[in-house]
Amino acid sequence: MLTDLQLTSHSADETRQLGEHLGRLARAGDVLCLEGDLGSGKTCFTQGLGRGLSITEDIHSPTFILANEHRGGRLLLYHLDVYRMSGSGEAIGIGLDDYLFGDGVCVIEWAEKIREALPAERLWITFQHLGENERSLKFQASGMRYIELLGIIARSREAFGDEATLV
Repeated sequence: MLTDLQLTSHSADETRQLGEHLGRLARAGDVLCLEGDLGSGKTCFTQGLGRGLSITEDIHSPTFILANEHRGGRLLLYHLDVYRMSGSGEAIGIGLDDYLFGDGVCVIEWAEKIREALPAERLWITFQHLGENERSLKFQASGMRYIELLGIIARSREAFGDEATLV
């Protein structure tokens, strides 16, 4: 069973395309945890995810308001940015469970800051700078839903180019 997949994106557009592909596969209740430094592609990926969910409004990181709900697509998109949170307890205090177990897809930027408050079953995506425009995206699946999702992504590698590394 495939639990890890590493891909290389060569541009912001490719990162959005990766997100869009995942958005087309997403189901209500999916939890996507994004980790990576500033400028590593988390928001670009989320913009693509929204496009894959058929959301037409602009998607920006909700850094100062913590969460945005994007409607009008195939599914709701709950977009959280927990950069300013001090830990899991604070996340629970804002009603995190409403987003995690809501009717939409929940994507969390800076998820590592609240790791203890997140469900064990999730798709964790780590973004890393490789160069000015290149990014590494490492997908780690926990739980059958996400292992199956990762298998679909791996089988459709042509959506990502030839540089996917299966682990």
